[in-house]
Amino acid sequence: MTDPLLAAYDAEVRTAELTTAEPGTTLDRDAPVTRILGSRRGFVVGPPDLGVTGPSLDALIDRQVRFFASRGEAFEWKTRAYDRPADLPDRLIAAGFAPEETETVLIAPVAVISPSAPPSADVTIREATGEADLRRIAHLSATVFGSDEAAVARDLLARAREDNEGTTVHVVAESAGRVVSAARLELVGGTTFAGLWGGATLPDFRGRGLYRALVAHRAATAHTRGARYLQVDALPPSRPILQRLGFTAVTTTTPYVWTPA
Repeated sequence: MTDPLLAAYDAEVRTAELTTAEPGTTLDRDAPVTRILGSRRGFVVGPPDLGVTGPSLDALIDRQVRFFASRGEAFEWKTRAYDRPADLPDRLIAAGFAPEETETVLIAPVAVISPSAPPSADVTIREATGEADLRRIAHLSATVFGSDEAAVARDLLARAREDNEGTTVHVVAESAGRVVSAARLELVGGTTFAGLWGGATLPDFRGRGLYRALVAHRAATAHTRGARYLQVDALPPSRPILQRLGFTAVTTTTPYVWTPA
């Protein structure tokens, strides 16, 4: 592997996935993978090379299915394009998993992200404060994505209670207080990375530079907190914006989801 950004991502982010619980979650190790419990659905993550193939890989997959089936819980197995063995996606599909949309993993040194001018005079960008802001963000998510508003609110409030300032939520708000766009910055514990997550913008406010402004606002916060790199799993509409800001595409990631009958 010669790409230094991808090498840093593997050494830091992917190692942290296996060993460091995010606020509100717990880790359950089943080598070579780790189960992440406590989110709206379960997760299974592994190293770039699982080190098991054929029937042993099928058995590993089956153990995860039986574990989450006993909990009546859907779960996601997160893969990257360079993961080994190469037939992992085929074996997940054969075990009843469904692929969701592939995203591009992009990374940028924090120092290359330039400050952004306010997108317009009728909105402000700031960090969310207090329960009222978090509930406004949950309502935004429900409006934009059709999410379960109550579940999103519970997740945000749980993170706020348990987080030690590793997560900040940034909002674009009108003067009357309505949140029209929002996104999270999450420092990856024990690493020099910070992740950009959870972006949502009301349809009437798209095309106004809010996404770019939120990226720059979060980059400034990441810099003050000592992060060296920003990482994003981006859908196709976001990728060109991020690349113009200085992000580099290093791989793709595809979630495979198993859901109880």
